[in-house]
Amino acid sequence: MFAVLHIADFALHAVLRNEPESAGRAAALFDGTRKKSLVLATNPAARAAGVCLGMTAPQAVARCASLLIRTPQPEAEAEASRVLLALSFTLSPSVEETEPGICTIALQGLDSAQHVPRAREAVNQLNFLGLPATAGIARTPLLALYAARAAKTVLRIAAEDSFLAPLPLSTAAPSRELADIFANWGLRTLGDFARLPRDEIIRRFGAEGLTFWKRATGGSERPLKLVAPPQTFSAEFEFEDAVETLEPLLFLLHRFLDRLTLELRAAQFVAVEIELTLQLEDDTKHARRFQLPEPTGDVEILFRTLHSHLESVQTATAIVAVQLHLVPARPLVRQQGLFETGLRDPHGFAETLARVSAIVGADRVGTPILEDSHRPDAVKLVSPVAVIPPPAETDVHPPLGLPLRRFRPPLPVKLEFTGRQPTYLWAEPFNSAIEAINGSWSSNGDWWQPDRAWARTEWDIALASGGLYRLIQVNEAFFIEGEYD
Repeated sequence: MFAVLHIADFALHAVLRNEPESAGRAAALFDGTRKKSLVLATNPAARAAGVCLGMTAPQAVARCASLLIRTPQPEAEAEASRVLLALSFTLSPSVEETEPGICTIALQGLDSAQHVPRAREAVNQLNFLGLPATAGIARTPLLALYAARAAKTVLRIAAEDSFLAPLPLSTAAPSRELADIFANWGLRTLGDFARLPRDEIIRRFGAEGLTFWKRATGGSERPLKLVAPPQTFSAEFEFEDAVETLEPLLFLLHRFLDRLTLELRAAQFVAVEIELTLQLEDDTKHARRFQLPEPTGDVEILFRTLHSHLESVQTATAIVAVQLHLVPARPLVRQQGLFETGLRDPHGFAETLARVSAIVGADRVGTPILEDSHRPDAVKLVSPVAVIPPPAETDVHPPLGLPLRRFRPPLPVKLEFTGRQPTYLWAEPFNSAIEAINGSWSSNGDWWQPDRAWARTEWDIALASGGLYRLIQVNEAFFIEGEYD
C-alpha cells in the first residue's frame, strides 16, 4: 500500500504560512517574471470571490478588492517542502518527493489498521503548520495521488473501479491531442474511457495510448525514488523587509522549530544545543549558543528558551535574516542512583534562571561554591547541576570549635584602646567593656592582583555584658563579624 500527502496550490500556501495576518483572507499567487502578471494559484477564499487562474492582477482585484497579491518565494517553498518531508517520515522511512507539494510514502511494515489514523494525524499537523493538506491511500502510488486530490482529509481506496469511474479524463493528464480526440468521441470520465478495448487504444495511439491507459486505470506499483532523512537540522530565512519588533521573529522561529523537531523525531534524535544567529542591518551579527539542561525534542520547551533570551535582547539595528541550528543527540537514557535526586522540570528551572539572569545579570545567577583561597567568604557562581548527588560522607576528623553565626553585613563598631589592645566597644545593638580578648591574627592574599588584594586582622573577644564575638579590622575600619554559639 502507498500513501500520498498532497498540498494543493503549494507555492501559494508556502508563502502564506509565514504571514499569520493572512489567515482567512483571499490570496492569489502571481507570476512576477512577466510584464503582464497572471494568476498562478488561488486559495479557497479567492476562488469563492471569483478569482480564476490566468487572470491579470487588475482583473483579479476587480473581482476581489481585498485580494492579497503574492509572488513565488523559492526560500519559503524549500522550507515548506522540508515540513512536508518531515511529516512524511513520521509515516514510513520510505519516502519519495514526487513533486513540490506531493510526497509518496510506501506503507510496508505499518499495520493496515494504522494507515488512516496515522495519515489523518499527519494531515492535521500540516494544517496546523499552515499547509492545508489531504492524504490518499491506495494500492499504487498514482491511485493514492488521485485519492489525495479527491479527498477532503483522508481517503482510502478499496473499490478502485467505482472510485475511478466518475473522475474526469483530465485526472489522468492526457496530452492536448488525446484530450481533443476523446472529447470528440464523447468521453468525459475515466469510466467512459475504461469501457474501450485496451488493444484498440494501443493500436490507434501506440505507446502514448498505452501510457494514458495505465494512468487512467490507476497505474501499477513501482519502486519509489527514495530521499534520505536530513542529517543536519538547520533553518534560515532572509526577510524582505527588516524586522524591528519581536512578534514576527518569534512567529518564524516557532515555524522553524515545528519543522526541526519533526525531523529530529523522524531520525530518532533530540536536541542538546540551540544555535541562534541574527543578521543585522548594519552587517553585524547577534549570535548565541544555548546548552539545554536536558536533551529534548519538545517544540514548546525549545521555543521558551529562545523566547526568554530574545525578550532581553536589544539590537542596534533591525534584523534582516535569521539562522537556527539544533545540535542533535540520542535521547538520554540513564538510571539514577538510589540516593540521587534529579530536577522535576529541568527545562522549567533553566527558563526561570534565564528570566532571573535577564533581570539581575548572568554573572549574579548560579550555585555558589567555595573558591580555592584563604580569603574569607571567597565564593564563585557556577551553573546548577541537573542531578544532585548523594550527601558526602562525614569527615573522619570533624572540625573542632564553636560555630560562628555571621552577621551579614558585619556590624561596624567603634573601639577604645588601652595600649594596643581594645578594651571597650560601641555598636548599634550594644555597648560593653571587653572582658577578655584572644588574638590578634593577621592574614592577606591576592597581593599580585591590585583590584583583588585583601588584608584583615581578627580577634576573639568576650564582652562584660555577655557573649563571645569575632572582631575584625579591614583597612582602618573595625567590625563585629559574628557571634559564637
